[in-house]
Amino acid sequence: MRDPKTILITGASSGIGEAMAEAYAGPGVTLVLTGRDRDRLDVVAARCTERGADVRAATVDVADRAAMADWLALVDRATPVDLCIANAGISGGTGGRGESEEQARRILAVNVDGVLNTIHPLIGPMTARGRGQLALVSSLAGFRGYPGAPAYCASKAAVRSYGESLRLDLRPAGIEVSVICPGFVKSRITDRNRFPMPFLMNADRAASIIKRGLERNRGRIAFPLPTYLMAWLVAVLPAALADALLAHTPAKE
Repeated sequence: MRDPKTILITGASSGIGEAMAEAYAGPGVTLVLTGRDRDRLDVVAARCTERGADVRAATVDVADRAAMADWLALVDRATPVDLCIANAGISGGTGGRGESEEQARRILAVNVDGVLNTIHPLIGPMTARGRGQLALVSSLAGFRGYPGAPAYCASKAAVRSYGESLRLDLRPAGIEVSVICPGFVKSRITDRNRFPMPFLMNADRAASIIKRGLERNRGRIAFPLPTYLMAWLVAVLPAALADALLAHTPAKE
């Protein structure tokens, strides 16, 4: 979809979501934004408004299925959504100490259930209209399990696989589906990392790559290329060899 007029973005108060909102902001565009931090979200909304966009911001917990369904129904009735970017996500490292059940469940609730809660209320209306685009934000961490982030890697693997399957299922309905797999992008999440992050990219550059990929209806938007190739290689290696290579990599804090 080269010219979406109404774009909904979750996780829009920081990082990639914030950069995507600003990338799409302009006259004639309606931006529907949600994020966890109301103060930061208001700042993003104000900047997008200054660029000429009609901005509607709300703080809704993506893990709350009922709340999301009600909010999205109201949003789509008021202004039918052309493009939905399911970007909201959280991370949490173990620092080598192990991941608690509570942490794992919270990450999966936001990163997996949050995506489902964002896209499914819109699939029916988009199908009825015969058009629409869904963008599911996964990660290069979803290609293989890495030390210190079991739930995060699992959640992003689920989103990637689900989105790639959904693309095939929804194509006959006229709905385009893309899976976005970034490497390290500067954000509040990566700011907490205390290990080298190869090819760290700023969020504005990431947003430009994502927007171009969505305009071209690419099924998988994975970047930067060197990190993508490394993630792909580790994923296809025999498990024993991959384990040996990753055994001494630093665990996410």
